[in-house]
Amino acid sequence: VQLQASGGGLVQAGKSLRLTCAASGRTFRSYAWFRQAPGKAREFVAALCPSCGGKYYTDSVQGRFTISRDKAKKTLYLEMNSLKPEDTAVYYCAAGNPILSYVSASEGYSVWGQGTLVTVSS
Repeated sequence: VQLQASGGGLVQAGKSLRLTCAASGRTFRSYAWFRQAPGKAREFVAALCPSCGGKYYTDSVQGRFTISRDKAKKTLYLEMNSLKPEDTAVYYCAAGNPILSYVSASEGYSVWGQGTLVTVSS
């Protein structure tokens, strides 16, 4: 199983960007995006887990980011709107079979993509 993230880049504040994560191999119960800003710990951004209740977002991106997945293409997306400089980070896609309480925890995911850098300028 492999995940390949892409779509990062440099964008001005207020603009939009869409990240893509192409998956190969088996399917998982949950798919998620995490991010790691310079000098900070990796943090949860969003998760898509239909059997866990649907979509989950961290408070700071709620209403601005949308996670989705095309099952036929085995591709995960993160649509990011109204980007802010504090969204600057390396974004990682992940897949796993977490229990509900671990949907937003990195420990719940066993497969990770390589990361794609998003830089938002002010």
